[in-house]
Amino acid sequence: MTTPNNCLCGSDLSYAQCCGLLHSGKSHATTAKALMRARFTAYAMRNGDYLLQTWDVPSRPEAIDFSKETGEWTSLDIISTKKGTEKDSKGIVEFKAYFTQDDEAKVMNEISRFVKKQGHWFYLDGKVKSVGSSEGPMNQGLNAPCACGSGKKFKRCCGKN
Repeated sequence: MTTPNNCLCGSDLSYAQCCGLLHSGKSHATTAKALMRARFTAYAMRNGDYLLQTWDVPSRPEAIDFSKETGEWTSLDIISTKKGTEKDSKGIVEFKAYFTQDDEAKVMNEISRFVKKQGHWFYLDGKVKSVGSSEGPMNQGLNAPCACGSGKKFKRCCGKN
């Protein structure tokens, strides 16, 4: 696993000053957004141990198989957050994760749910809204059910600006 100079999460800090602190266990994410950033960086670095440690136990897989990964994760944009602050016990983070695959720039848009237990944030699950070329239009899935479980369409719930 190589260590980047600038953190891949987009914080403009060095990896050692940012996600490296969380990956090493010297610190923990205080918000769902911070955990999302650290998990993206862990995924880009193929740090399966951190991903499993920060995955809520009931939904956590037994292992993470990076052998089928053919692309490279390049950057992260946080689109929106709903709750997920230090005072909350649940949170939702919508993000776009950019990657290259077969020399083509692509992007994945996902809505992830997080839960806080005993003062620590954990990834619960996520719904991919779209995956496609970062150059062209993507299916935004605004009419899809919202991942927060409200029963409303995404555009009428967490998709509101």
